Amino acid sequence: MCTHRPACPPASAPDRDAARVLSGHAEQGWSLLCNGVIAFDDGGDLLPDGRAVPPAA
Repeated sequence: MCTHRPACPPASAPDRDAARVLSGHAEQGWSLLCNGVIAFDDGGDLLPDGRAVPPAA
């Protein structure tokens, strides 16, 4: 998905949330990142393969 330079971290990387926001929906509490991750305001993520990553404790 990422076509700019430097490239965003992949969805599998620990720093995946550092990717650029493609579509932000603050009113709904989530953003679609350039690497295909849906990042939620609570810190959780939904990865492109459907796996959920819970917020850090």
